[in-house]
Amino acid sequence: AAEILHRRDVCDLTLLGPESQVRELAAANGIDLAGINIVDPATSELRQGFAEKYAELRAHKGVDLPKALEIMQDGSYFGTMMVQLGVVDGMVSGAAHTTAHTIRPALEFVKTRDGVKIVSSVFLMLMPDRVLVYGDCAVNPDPNVEQLADIALASAETAVQFGVEPRVAMLSYSTGGSGSGEAVDEVRLATELVRARRPDLAVEGPIQYDAAVDASIAASKMPGSSVAGQATVFIFPDLNTGNNTYKAVQQSSGAVAVGPVLQGLRKPVNDLSRGCTVEDIVNTVAITAIQAQVPVS
Repeated sequence: AAEILHRRDVCDLTLLGPESQVRELAAANGIDLAGINIVDPATSELRQGFAEKYAELRAHKGVDLPKALEIMQDGSYFGTMMVQLGVVDGMVSGAAHTTAHTIRPALEFVKTRDGVKIVSSVFLMLMPDRVLVYGDCAVNPDPNVEQLADIALASAETAVQFGVEPRVAMLSYSTGGSGSGEAVDEVRLATELVRARRPDLAVEGPIQYDAAVDASIAASKMPGSSVAGQATVFIFPDLNTGNNTYKAVQQSSGAVAVGPVLQGLRKPVNDLSRGCTVEDIVNTVAITAIQAQVPVS
């Protein structure tokens, strides 16, 4: 992936790890890393300064300098501090780590953007004729009403960043007023919050997936809606639904799923699945490079 990104001139790359091991492994596999920077967190001259900064930021949690020096040997922490201090513009990790391990450092000291309360994620679903945005499929297990609204607003902003006109469907097992229950009511309230905060945004909910994507079904279930039948951003009520839906669509339709793309952080940090392919890594790094060019609000 690094060789491909460098050859295509997508961005300036820094790989984290023991340099001799990385270069030996690359050579053994016929991979050319010429022109790519390699930094070993354990031996880098940056580690001392990073540890001092981390100890300062986390002193209220009892982190002293010796502990910070130990923590900064970890690639996720080291890489995230590179982002925080402007040494690099973004970080991609997770091919060999859990999502929690990738995100934790960013939550500790990169923090969320002004006006954003939670970090969430989307997948960009590359269909044959369009791009759809699915959120949140990776981070928040059971968002409450306010969090669901935050996810919808952040996902709409992400859609705009990648050239997708946001028409937001707040998904539920009920469309409009056809059903009731606590879960449906939460989606309805979240939709009202989104409308109150962004009156200019096209949003509909609660709405079922079929009514959100199929014009003929939309005409029957929700006639006159500006979103039904032509939604581009889909907000799932919980992680179980979102995670399984994106995988089901990916596996059954052949759609390319790019992500998870993290949103809400002050600076771009993105996660990879431990089952990621070379293409997944290339796509996620390209996405991160785009995010790095968007001014922080």
